[in-house]
Amino acid sequence: MSGRTPLEAWQADPTPVTDIAVVTTRALLTARENIADTVAARAMMCIHGGAGFGKTLAVNTCLRALEPGEDVRRVTFRAWPTARAVCYELFTALDLAGEPPRHPSEFDRLLKTALAERPRTFLVDEAQWLNGEAFEYFRYLWDEPATQLAIIFVGEEGCHTVLRREPMLSSRIFIWQHFTRLTPGEVLEAIPLFHPVWADADPDDIAFADQHAAHGNFRAWAQLTAHTRTALARTGRSRVDQELLRWAFSRLA
Repeated sequence: MSGRTPLEAWQADPTPVTDIAVVTTRALLTARENIADTVAARAMMCIHGGAGFGKTLAVNTCLRALEPGEDVRRVTFRAWPTARAVCYELFTALDLAGEPPRHPSEFDRLLKTALAERPRTFLVDEAQWLNGEAFEYFRYLWDEPATQLAIIFVGEEGCHTVLRREPMLSSRIFIWQHFTRLTPGEVLEAIPLFHPVWADADPDDIAFADQHAAHGNFRAWAQLTAHTRTALARTGRSRVDQELLRWAFSRLA
């Protein structure tokens, strides 16, 4: 599958930080089972939840475990694409030769023919930008008997809302998975494994950081980690403490 590695996905954040690890949370383990079952069934699933909760990271990690045996293609959308815009994204994702067809019926035939060649899985990221028309086009391709598609929609709560509002779409979703914030207990388990900065930190300091800044959000933890590393380098300290954390919090306000 083309696209960034899990680490690169975190590095795309406005505050990049290296040495971040993929932590095997309960949500990731559940996603691994759900995605494997969806792909095996050639079905559609929806993974939804708030920004920064680790949805795309988890899905990319799980899908890479299925490669190279599974042909995975990734498409990402912005700004409410039309069905024709979806066609163009699929044309590009499938690496089809020549120019995209001008007429919708020709485009449909081309995509159906390509998708009938062999089993494929589509990761549709940022799916909160899809409206009913765009979702419907995916359903149209998936419903074609000759195509062998598994589709994983990943997005914020908006994608769940649109899918649930359309009975023909909602009834075809094989599995729904909701990503939520890490609980305080999960934070204490996961964050020491997330980055070396936190490996020997006092659990009380990790809880303090989560309560005041990160709030169970992996993206917020990545940003906080970047500022905490800066603070450690500038002060010469070897371990995180609450005074140092307060300085890092001031950069996130």
